Formats: sequence, C-alpha cells, structure tokens
Amino acid sequence: QVQLVESGGGLVQAGGSLRLSCAASGRTFSMFAKGWFRQAPGKEREFVAVISWNGGRTYYADSVKGRFTISRDNAKNTLYLQMNSLKPEDTAVYYCAVAATQVGVPMAIDEYDYWGQGTQVAVSS
Repeated sequence: QVQLVESGGGLVQAGGSLRLSCAASGRTFSMFAKGWFRQAPGKEREFVAVISWNGGRTYYADSVKGRFTISRDNAKNTLYLQMNSLKPEDTAVYYCAVAATQVGVPMAIDEYDYWGQGTQVAVSS
C-alpha cells in the first residue's frame, strides 16, 4: 500500500522557519517528480513547489519564491520543503504529492497521482 506521510508542520511566528518532510512507503518514487501544495481555509488547493526526479529542476509559486526551498533524498524516498521568512498568509494545510504518470515538472493538481494526508502550518503575526 502506497503511503505519503507529511510531518514538520506546526505553529510559528511570522519571520520564522519550518521544515516539512514527506516520507513515502510502499513504492519507490525516485523516478518521478514530486510537489508540494497547500490549502488555506476557504480557498482552493494551490501549487507551492515541484522538483524533478533527480532534483535538477525546481519551480516555485511566485508567492513563495526566494523563501521556500524544495529538495529530495531519493535514497530515503523523502521529500522536503524548507520554509523561511514565513508570513501569516502561508497558513494552510500543506500536502506532498507524486506525479507518477507525468514527465517533467508538473504544477497542476490533476497531474498528481498520490497525495499525503497533509500537515498544518500556522503562522502568527
């Protein structure tokens, strides 16, 4: 059974940092792009960042560019999101996802096949 499990969320003050992790089990995803998405209360889920299978390409939403860094460790089957200079508008449930049937670095929700359960990030002002 394939599972993606996020961790590392929590409550932090504006300007602080958090590092999210997403551990995969049940299948090796080393050959697929992985991404992070988020969903704030009352809003649709949105793209945050994506990384290619070998880490050679990364793309970010404009709202997080320069503050967030996506990375992966294929040996550990784990995806990361380092979030710095957090803002209250970053408050959301963060989801990791794997695009197992796409090539390149997809950024659309419907291009992803496996999803984690989400981890809450709350940033206070």
